[in-house]
Amino acid sequence: MQNIHLSATAATPEVDFRFDSHQLSLKGESYPENAQSFYGPLLDAVASYLAGLDHAQITVDVQLAYFNSSSTKLLMNLFELLNNSAVKGNYVTLNWHYDEDDDTILEFGQEIADDYPSLDFHPRALVA
Repeated sequence: MQNIHLSATAATPEVDFRFDSHQLSLKGESYPENAQSFYGPLLDAVASYLAGLDHAQITVDVQLAYFNSSSTKLLMNLFELLNNSAVKGNYVTLNWHYDEDDDTILEFGQEIADDYPSLDFHPRALVA
């Protein structure tokens, strides 16, 4: 499976999906004009990657300072894929990085932990 690296833009996060080492990372802000066209191919790639795994240890790092509602829906699709993979026997660690002063991002991460209990959720405060 080909790794994916996309540099951040003003409206999209940096994407660093290193499938060969089981490390997936999103960093930056996410408010693309068309969230489906940005995230759709990434979700397809992750789904294909996860389909071939058995008892793998996957680390996911998410450090998003802002994401709009259309990004939220697609991010939830990503977390659902990862949770389903964990249910099937893979071990998925989700490191949720947030600014220590940003309660909104922290609360969203906690919702993810509640909604997707098979993910090993770790909140990580970024100290300014």
